Amino acid sequence: MSPPAPVAATRAPAPPLGSEQAALLLASIRQLARQAEDVGERFPEEARRIHRGEVEARSIRGAASGDEMGELLDEGIIVLPVPPDEDLH
Repeated sequence: MSPPAPVAATRAPAPPLGSEQAALLLASIRQLARQAEDVGERFPEEARRIHRGEVEARSIRGAASGDEMGELLDEGIIVLPVPPDEDLH
């Protein structure tokens, strides 16, 4: 008797967020950003230092160009762009 043929696992797509759910998600992301250390323009450098274990891991926020964000992602460093929040300035 031969083993059963492999079955491809499928995952149903997530339902789209409603405007209220999207607003709650954005508010949660902004709350996390408020709690992060602002490293400003040093963001790419500091993210790399954290990733390499050169400094203690912590939540940071700051500024990075699109190219810099792409480079960080290519290096395996997870970054999340967050729309500006008036409360952070």
